[in-house]
Amino acid sequence: MGKRSFGKRLTLSGAGRRIGAGFLGLVAGVMISLPAQADDACRADSLLIRGDWGQARFSVEVADTEAERAQGLMNRSHMPSSAGMLFVYETTRSASFWMRNTLIPLDMLFADEHGVIQHIHSNAIPLDETPIFGGDDVRYVLEINGGLSEAMGISVGSEMRHQSFLQEIANWRC
Repeated sequence: MGKRSFGKRLTLSGAGRRIGAGFLGLVAGVMISLPAQADDACRADSLLIRGDWGQARFSVEVADTEAERAQGLMNRSHMPSSAGMLFVYETTRSASFWMRNTLIPLDMLFADEHGVIQHIHSNAIPLDETPIFGGDDVRYVLEINGGLSEAMGISVGSEMRHQSFLQEIANWRC
C-alpha cells in the first residue's frame, strides 16, 4: 500500500485545535446515521460502536493471540481513519498498554466483557513506553487513530459490537 495524504491542516475557529481537513472528511465517512444491518455487524473484519453521539463502523484486524497482541500496531507508519485493531482477551483482566515501536498516535478504547467502553485514552504518544492503564475489568481494547474518538464524540458508556464478543452477555449482540 502506498502512503496516503490526509489533506491540508486547518484551524477550527474557537476550538484552537489543528485538525487535518482530510481527517474531518474521514470522521464524516466513519459516522453511520442508519442502524447497521445484522449481516454487516457480525463479521470478523467489522466492528460497530454506538452511543448518544450516533454510530460508527471500523474495519478491524483482530489480535486474539498473545503473539498478535504483543505485536499490535507496531512499526506501521499509517492507518486508514476507518480502521483499527481489536484486542481480544480470553478472560476479563487488568490491562495496560504502551506505545513501544508504535509510530502513529492512537486512541485506546478499553471495554468490559459486555462490550461497554469503560475508559478512553486519547492520543497516545508514538514511541512512548509509559504504561497506559485501561482498568481492572478489561476484556476488549480497540485502537483507532489518535483524536478520532473525541472528534466523533465516542464516550465512556458507548457500546461496541463484534463477533468475537461473548454474545450471551454482550450489551449489543450480533
